[in-house]
Amino acid sequence: MKKNLLLLLIAILYSFTTPEKATTVSGKIINAENKTIRIKGELFDKEIKLKPDGSFSENLGLESDHIYTIETTRNSFQIYLGKNSKLVINADDLNLSSTLKFTGNGNIENQYLAKKQLITSATPDRELYKLSENEFLKKLQEIKTSVNNLYSKTKFTNVSFKEKEAKSIYYLEQKHLYFYTKYHSKVSETYPKIDETINLDNDSDFLFSNEYQELALYKFYENVKADEDSFYVTAKNAIPKIKALKTQSIKNRLIERSASDVSIANTNYEKIYEEFLSITNDPLIKQKLTTNYNLTNALKPGKPSPTFNYENQKGGKTSLEDLKGKYIYIDFWATWCAPCVKEIPFLQKVEEQYKGKNIEFISISIDSMEDQPKWSKFVTEKQLGGIQLLAENEWNSKIIKDYGINGVPTFILLDPNGNIVNARAPKPSDPKLIELFNSLKI
Repeated sequence: MKKNLLLLLIAILYSFTTPEKATTVSGKIINAENKTIRIKGELFDKEIKLKPDGSFSENLGLESDHIYTIETTRNSFQIYLGKNSKLVINADDLNLSSTLKFTGNGNIENQYLAKKQLITSATPDRELYKLSENEFLKKLQEIKTSVNNLYSKTKFTNVSFKEKEAKSIYYLEQKHLYFYTKYHSKVSETYPKIDETINLDNDSDFLFSNEYQELALYKFYENVKADEDSFYVTAKNAIPKIKALKTQSIKNRLIERSASDVSIANTNYEKIYEEFLSITNDPLIKQKLTTNYNLTNALKPGKPSPTFNYENQKGGKTSLEDLKGKYIYIDFWATWCAPCVKEIPFLQKVEEQYKGKNIEFISISIDSMEDQPKWSKFVTEKQLGGIQLLAENEWNSKIIKDYGINGVPTFILLDPNGNIVNARAPKPSDPKLIELFNSLKI
């Protein structure tokens, strides 16, 4: 009798147990070049391998409802997923916009997002902001009307999505009104007022709306004082304001965008690294920070320089090993880079000043291999001196990654043994460069 009662009690308790909720994404994406897709969101980044026919099925185990981004070989698009979503996606990566279809739980909301993206991406932001004020406001009204019509006609099944999307449409308008003023120094007195009452520290809106994200992140940096000699907002000025935010997801994105501050360009990079690690709770961002930190440690003075062996404009290849025995001043540049070209006359002057001395001047271009003829012609026509080399893979060149270079021009000084003297040396137009050379008795 007691045994039967115990079994009955267990059965009753089991009947009240909530079954485990599983978020699944499946479907078929054909013509994805590398046979993988990536799903990214807050505290989430997963690569999914496609079968030979492009099909896939994955249990994501998500904890909350968010907007996520799917990246294919050629495209990216947004999807809305929750704890119990069972979404089916079918598309051709070669013609995504006209083939993207959703079925399953949440298909209506996701089909809405796909149609909305077609409307909002028809005129790229940069083209939109180039318009005259009247043309811009007219085009913005057209976009807003089209999105509102789509919203009104859509029979949403998710009440939370519908409410958040209404706000996101408002943020879309506010984002464009705001960014237009950043492209134009002056707007008319009749230009619509920008809503300064928007709470830019809201977790729910940040995780749902890309437009809100752009507003929140840009306005944050706009309100942080930059150092006088730096184009970028520096970490030391941003850290106290990041810490003051209530929304962890915003903190994470700000740290992610500032990860490059863990760089040899910042003498206090170790402190920045420690502060950033203490702020973010995203393991992927922590991993990125640690990668930058380890790379930066390898670029300290006295460390061996990363090696290279690149095409020489005069023929053949030139390696770091070929150049040992003299100091080496390296200029990373590109023909399309206006600040790089601006430094050329100053570099030529320094080269002439140190002609015949114990130093070689090397310029490594990150122009594409397709633009090799253009690069070679530029070097000849501008009568560039020193040794002119072309890196093998633009921004993805090994030397660029090894030196943690995020922008050009970047200048580096090596000693006669090929060891690093300064991984972020002064530029030719900076008098500090000659001071550095003099201190080394070059």
